[in-house]
Amino acid sequence: MSGKNQTIVSEFILLGLPIDPEQRILFYGLFLAMYVTTVLGNLVIIVLIRLDSHLHTPMYLFLSNLSFSDLCFSSVTMPKLLQNMQSQVPSIPYTGCLAQIYFFLFFGDLENFLLVAMAYDRYVAICFPLHYTTIMSPQLCLSLVAPSWVLTTLHAMLHTLLTARLCFCADNMIPHFFCDMSALLKLACSDTQVNELVIFITGGFVVVIPFILIIMSYVRIISSILKVPSARGIHKAFSTCGSHLSVVSLFYGTVIGLYLCPSANNSTVKEIVMAMMYTVVTPMLNPFIYSLRNRDIKGALGRVFHKKTFPFPL
Repeated sequence: MSGKNQTIVSEFILLGLPIDPEQRILFYGLFLAMYVTTVLGNLVIIVLIRLDSHLHTPMYLFLSNLSFSDLCFSSVTMPKLLQNMQSQVPSIPYTGCLAQIYFFLFFGDLENFLLVAMAYDRYVAICFPLHYTTIMSPQLCLSLVAPSWVLTTLHAMLHTLLTARLCFCADNMIPHFFCDMSALLKLACSDTQVNELVIFITGGFVVVIPFILIIMSYVRIISSILKVPSARGIHKAFSTCGSHLSVVSLFYGTVIGLYLCPSANNSTVKEIVMAMMYTVVTPMLNPFIYSLRNRDIKGALGRVFHKKTFPFPL
């Protein structure tokens, strides 16, 4: 190596989680159990919606897409984390790092847009219940889901290509458990102003605008609920959107805590903990939030189980 600028980085070292070596086995078992729970929980939701005709509605179309997004979002980082926890050299190839950035952004952005579509679905269901079927037509549902996939593809590809044009020198240590884009920008030995500008501009479009749209939907929902004269009607309306509101609070709560409430002390540890929240904990809890508080999901589970147990009429 003749000089620092001539060094070519072919792989990155993921420093992983700040845990003691004595506790590594314990945390490995914990994260493995959480990942298996995430995969199985979201697969159950997807299969139930696919098999039960009672769930072939706009709300559950969005939910099946959300479950698929959660499953894939967690799979972008967790398998590599589990592998590196058992490895002496926790590395990831340069191309693998770029692929991780792309799919991390893709499925993270997709969840943003799907939560907006689900907020609009709840808004129509509560504010225009008599016209719900007419408004939430299959064409409208498709026009809400398909652009979400297209926009997330373009956004993830944009950042991945901008990252690929950067030069990385001798320093290849990433203080994270996955290829975090902000951590990579700190390691680059070329100009990153374009990357940072694009992150600032597109971040408002991908995160802030969807969050504002969700807030606007719930403002309209709450104003409509308060006009309902009976307490039973208010309770029913709140239960209709309770699961979605819980998921939104869990997802955006971690994002706001990470990016809007910075702290000077232990910033790296805080970023890792928050990243664990929205890449591992949130995708794992979402199936439980929707199934435990949803009679339709419970009913579908009972019907599917009954058909498998008793394939012939008694």
